[in-house]
Amino acid sequence: MWIVPEEVLLANALWVSERANPFFILQRRKGHGKGGGIAGLLVGTLDVVLDSSARVAPYRILHQTHDSQIYWSIACGSSRKEITEHWDWLEANLLQTLSIFDNEEDITTFVKGKIQGIIAEENKNKEVPEDEDSGKFREAELKMRKLFGMPDEEKLVNYYSCSYWKGRVPRQGWVYLSVNHLCFYSFLLGKEVTLVIQWTDVTQLEKNATLLFPESIRVSTRDTEDYFSMFLNINETFKLMEQLANIAMRQLLDNEAFSADRSLPKPRKAHKNISTLKRDLDARAKNERYRATFRLPQSEKLDGHTDCTLWTPFSKMHIVGQMFVSVVEKADSSSVLPSPLSISTKNKMTFLFANLKDRDFLVQRISDFLQRTPDKQQHNSKEQHDPSSPVFPASSSPPSSLESRPAQYYSPDLATATRGLLSIFKRDAPEELGPKAAKEKMKDESWNIHFFEFGRGVCMYRTSRTRDLVLNGIPEGLRGELWLLFSGGLNDMAMHPGYYADLVEQSMGRCTLATEEIERDLHRSMPEHRAFQNEMGIAALRRVLTAYAYRNPGIGYCQAMNIVTSVLLLYCTEEEAFWLLVALCERMLPDYYNTRVVGALVDQGVFEELTRECLPLLYEHMQDLGVISTISLSWFLTLFLSVMPFESAVLVVDCFFYEGIKLIFQVSLAVLHANMDQLLGCNDEGEAMTILGRYLDNVVNKQTVSPPIPHLHALLTSGDEPPPEIDVFELIKASYEKFGSLRADVIEQMRFKQRLKVIQSLEDTAKRSVVRSIMTDSAFTIEELEELYVLFKAKHIMTCYWGASSSAAEHHDPSLPYLEQYRIDLGQFSQLFGALTPWGCGTHTPVLAARLFRLLDHNKDSLINFKEFVTGLSGMYHGDLTEKLKMLYKLHLPPALCPEEAESALEATQYFTDDPSPQETSFISDLDFLLQEGGSATNLQAAEPRDETRNDDSKQKKEEKIQDYRYYLRMWAKEKEQKKETIKDLPKMNQEQFIELCKTLYNMFSQDPSEQELYHSIATVASLLLRIGEVGKKFTNHTPKKPENHHRTHPASLKLPALEKEPSTSMQEESKGGNPGEVQAPEAPVEQAESPQPPTSDEEAKDDTSVSSFSIVSASSLQCEDIAEDTVLIGCGEQRTCSTLDADWSISFEQILASILTETPLVDFFEKRKDIRIKIADCKGQRTIERQVSSSSDCELSLLSG
Repeated sequence: MWIVPEEVLLANALWVSERANPFFILQRRKGHGKGGGIAGLLVGTLDVVLDSSARVAPYRILHQTHDSQIYWSIACGSSRKEITEHWDWLEANLLQTLSIFDNEEDITTFVKGKIQGIIAEENKNKEVPEDEDSGKFREAELKMRKLFGMPDEEKLVNYYSCSYWKGRVPRQGWVYLSVNHLCFYSFLLGKEVTLVIQWTDVTQLEKNATLLFPESIRVSTRDTEDYFSMFLNINETFKLMEQLANIAMRQLLDNEAFSADRSLPKPRKAHKNISTLKRDLDARAKNERYRATFRLPQSEKLDGHTDCTLWTPFSKMHIVGQMFVSVVEKADSSSVLPSPLSISTKNKMTFLFANLKDRDFLVQRISDFLQRTPDKQQHNSKEQHDPSSPVFPASSSPPSSLESRPAQYYSPDLATATRGLLSIFKRDAPEELGPKAAKEKMKDESWNIHFFEFGRGVCMYRTSRTRDLVLNGIPEGLRGELWLLFSGGLNDMAMHPGYYADLVEQSMGRCTLATEEIERDLHRSMPEHRAFQNEMGIAALRRVLTAYAYRNPGIGYCQAMNIVTSVLLLYCTEEEAFWLLVALCERMLPDYYNTRVVGALVDQGVFEELTRECLPLLYEHMQDLGVISTISLSWFLTLFLSVMPFESAVLVVDCFFYEGIKLIFQVSLAVLHANMDQLLGCNDEGEAMTILGRYLDNVVNKQTVSPPIPHLHALLTSGDEPPPEIDVFELIKASYEKFGSLRADVIEQMRFKQRLKVIQSLEDTAKRSVVRSIMTDSAFTIEELEELYVLFKAKHIMTCYWGASSSAAEHHDPSLPYLEQYRIDLGQFSQLFGALTPWGCGTHTPVLAARLFRLLDHNKDSLINFKEFVTGLSGMYHGDLTEKLKMLYKLHLPPALCPEEAESALEATQYFTDDPSPQETSFISDLDFLLQEGGSATNLQAAEPRDETRNDDSKQKKEEKIQDYRYYLRMWAKEKEQKKETIKDLPKMNQEQFIELCKTLYNMFSQDPSEQELYHSIATVASLLLRIGEVGKKFTNHTPKKPENHHRTHPASLKLPALEKEPSTSMQEESKGGNPGEVQAPEAPVEQAESPQPPTSDEEAKDDTSVSSFSIVSASSLQCEDIAEDTVLIGCGEQRTCSTLDADWSISFEQILASILTETPLVDFFEKRKDIRIKIADCKGQRTIERQVSSSSDCELSLLSG
């Protein structure tokens, strides 16, 4: 390509000149092309280690003048062809013009201007994106695509210099981290190593330091472990790897491709070698940490952060920390403090910051946010918004189509719209609750003092004092408010006014799988509580669950959501409970409530790892019993609400909303620690479960003012002596004392590690499930089916992130069984078919793949699932001779035959025959015959006495009533049972279809070792079958049909492939001499076709209904354009120069089978067993490629990319 002229001082250093003229030199990099020797190997190694651009563009053109020592690089190329085109253009367009100039400086100026003009003209029509990456990075991305054969859709995120350890030998090279792959390339002294790993295959990613691998990163897949070391910045590399692997796991879960964020702010400083995608991923990581820290909605984006100090009025001191900015409401800079900033909110809260770095820029950003914030939204949300909380425009809420009509399912007048169910159904406190009620009032007063001193709402300062108040228990009157505050649901609710009411109106009344499950579980949600023993509580629970299922169809409804939501409704209004459920499912407990409870399984793995670290002795014993995986799922999914008494579990929920998931881990570890001695003495899982169940059932809350609620787990209590009671406050306090050192960032790191294991384990489970369901219907082994499933799914996933025309959702439906979830289209199937089929047909392979795809696509949705895919391959690999031939036969009949061929064939048939629809006539005639037979039978029955008929009818009715239900089950099973297809059920093949079959066989044999013998055999069989078809035509048509324009030849007639490659001298001699036992086809001159012939009778005009009405070529003149003019087939008579269609010629599968059985080479070819494992290995490709090359050849990169 043409490049902006750059000055080159040493033109011949590491380059070899191949062409030259007075003004230009074409050079090749040493080590590329032929020769090179040791110098070439050294140069190639140097290019890889130093990341030289010459590795991508090993050819260049320099401009030179006679007296100047300075050269100018004006063009470069990755191949000789590309650079030669530029060289030829220069010689044709500039060489003569430059010879006119007298001054060498003018020549150089003219050449530079001309090249820059060409580049400007090329870029004129190109849309240059605003976030264009740097030239150095674009060069690295181009290099990655050429080295590893990646398409343009594959985007490079970053690349690093490192060493890949192959055995104990390090290979210095470059690792390329793209959105979907980890790639490594090394070229050292002629030894080349390439490695490609899909992120979706990664099962473990660890950074470790050992004696053998110092400061290395280990990337594990199901089959291999790879080590990379000697990174200049290993922490940055590992974090980026973690992020990309996490995106891949999300892709496996949601089946959605990665999409870049186009709304990123432009960097203030240009980054030389940082791509836009890298900035995008860095911004995502910061946003995730920001949202997790402040419990903000998923849509919130961090604009920036800076170090500063904050004046805290309660402690009268400046606190050092960081300011995170997204949107603020009012900013003022009037203060005597250094670099100050004062931020005020509508509810009279003022925050004074100082010692800000780059304060002017920060103030400008805040002013921009204030200008973009709509006034309406400000008035609606200022009283509840924090300076760092997001303010979305009103349009962010879903448009409501219900404003013009009255609400049907939800209105503000409902009792549950203004109060929680507990306050509605609260009973008067008896006298004995006096001390407890007094303590509850003290808690209320303590919180009111805290609100006065630290603020209330989202602007409240949260200190250790706040935690102490939460640990002492939140008063029932404040529980809903503080849950909403601590979870971040208050931000969501303030940003989306009216959202819940609209969602209820849109979702209620719909019938879906989620609503059916909700209705089934409504009366199982805290049935022991008064609030859910009446329609008010049940209706509120129904509305909240249905609205959320409609909002998030990816989750819909999952068991345990009803238990958690019912508790939320006790203390919150419906709308507040809805936003708390949103916060739980989408932020605080991510992926907990999807169809496969992935989040709960991930945290179960984290809990096992924490148990191993904190309670090692108990962990080993519990693993032997298999208890941890059993208990943790129910504990985490319901936040202990289903295993503890309600009054105690709600205190755990208080702490959970304040602390997050780490509180659940703390309490779980504390429960195990408290029962360690008893658990170590257990001998089986049941005994351990009983101990833990009895312990949790007796965790009591002695300070509660609510009436006691019967606990379902009380049945676990056994024995004469009641078990000791455990105070829930003591349990929570013990969890903080013993395991309070857990940190949220450590838990997130452990979650990532476990997420890889869990998702890959679920994928393996799905694979085994699919294989078990089809192994009885396939002759492949379990291992082969698993490998095929991996290839099939990989093809689907690749299309998800490389396919531009179809979305992944069209191919993936999580509601379907595992067997039918992944489906591929024709393009993907053709690629897999070409790589796996034993019937390679060269250029004809895509045609055969398309026909097989149409044959397997039973429901005609242009997609096939894995079972259909395996069915097609199984017939080709493990079918006997008859099965294989039957599949080939069906591939040349409708529906496998392409519609275009069928359409042209139908036109030809209608054009050349008297009766445009002989099959229809035959069908009607047969139908008339059956009706006549049925009519006569009816008349006979009608002739019988009517009384007898009535008696028979009454007897039949009695018999039907007496028949057992098992009779109907047998009849239903018989109807559902698939009838096995026999060779007699196959329709006959017309002449055009037969020619297509011959073409396929001809292409199939082209690369076989016994090619010539197979050609001879197929020619013999084809000639024999042509004569058989002619004989069959004589028996069906005793009198020739009346011709209609027989002198015209349809252009759509298909041709038989040339068979002249095979030396068929003996065949031709045999055809000339004739064979006494053979029936010769009639030989008539061409002119005879023009003479009129008498019409045939109706009976003779009836064709076999199984014969397809496709256009065909006359058997007596089978010579086609693909066959040489001097070639004569056996039994075809004299040579013809034109072809006529013969609609009566047909052949059956039995005749084809019998003919092929006479030829040993053909029988051996189809009976030969082939191993699909070889094809699978080739299809998977050599994951790690190492080869010795003398030098980097010219076509090296093209081979890698191809």
